[in-house]
Amino acid sequence: MGNSHGHRKRRNGPVSSRTDNSGFKYGPSDQSAQIPSSSAKNTSMVALPYAHVDASLRALAAQAEGFGRLAIGGLRGALYHVTTLADDGPGSLRDGCRRKEPLWIVFEISGTILLSSYLNVSSYKTIDGRSQRIKLTGKGLRLKECEHVIVCNLEFEGGRGPDVDGIQIKPNSKHIWIDRCSLRDYDDGLIDITRGSTDITISRCHFSQHDKTMLIGSDPSHIDDRCIRVTIHHCFFDGTRQRHPRVRFAKVHLYNNYTRNWGIYAVCASVESQIFSECNIYEAGQKKVAFKYLTEKAADKEVAMTGHIKSERDLFITGTQAGLTPVGVEHSMFHPSQHYRTYTVGPPTDDLKHVLQHCTGWQSVPRPADQTGVA
Repeated sequence: MGNSHGHRKRRNGPVSSRTDNSGFKYGPSDQSAQIPSSSAKNTSMVALPYAHVDASLRALAAQAEGFGRLAIGGLRGALYHVTTLADDGPGSLRDGCRRKEPLWIVFEISGTILLSSYLNVSSYKTIDGRSQRIKLTGKGLRLKECEHVIVCNLEFEGGRGPDVDGIQIKPNSKHIWIDRCSLRDYDDGLIDITRGSTDITISRCHFSQHDKTMLIGSDPSHIDDRCIRVTIHHCFFDGTRQRHPRVRFAKVHLYNNYTRNWGIYAVCASVESQIFSECNIYEAGQKKVAFKYLTEKAADKEVAMTGHIKSERDLFITGTQAGLTPVGVEHSMFHPSQHYRTYTVGPPTDDLKHVLQHCTGWQSVPRPADQTGVA
């Protein structure tokens, strides 16, 4: 099921490798990583992205694969040190996020931050959770009319209230990268991308204990959502019920994700959406159909229509049925190569499944040194 060579991303700059606590070895993104597997005698090589981004503190900047690849976060800003778990005040995460200047935000403390209201993130910010274990609860992050934001290595759990999402990206935000975060148990969505927000990458995240996981495109009246472009790759959707994602209008590229045991469907295409699903693993539980299509009428159209999912080299296991595009539906479909030349994708193997189970979400990663002169 797929090309064993895949596409390999090559970059200039510092490259490193590391081994995390689970024993999985990360190699440079133009090489493969050796993944130990107790279930296979001949362990294959798995290509993984981003091996070099922990080589120095700001090596994350502009290194996302896919539509969010231009996000530089707080590359050109000073370091801001979070020294308190308080919701607000000097040294708090909220204080750093509201400042207008570029900042690279790091944590000097681990623990839970109870948010009494949405935490608004302004442009040119990196929220970098490496070296600590920070959990956000109560409410979530709101990326509103901002650009160039990177969120890395945080946990989101237990958001409460109507319309409370873990990460809410709206309106008119762009160049966003959400990487290596764990998200679970919010009253609304875990990540919502709506109202004209675009050029976003979600990578290496772990989603669990949730119903409406990820919404892209708000409703049929918001025709400006035709601009939305999102890449979701190397994520683990772990028994979440639906919306992996649900899409209206947008162009979405899914690759090398592992989605298992959904409660309604895995991926849903609605009005005018174009979803390119490539080398993903879909493992059904009781509900067997992976792809669902909903018909809705855009505000400026006379006829209701659905979206389209193109499945290329996906792996459907444990009796999973893909779910076909409705017969006779006219559709257009983008190809990722029209927008970015290279990305790290490999075949959907058991070894890929094992590494995504262990190496997505928050990780115990040391904070790299901040090289002088990088900013």
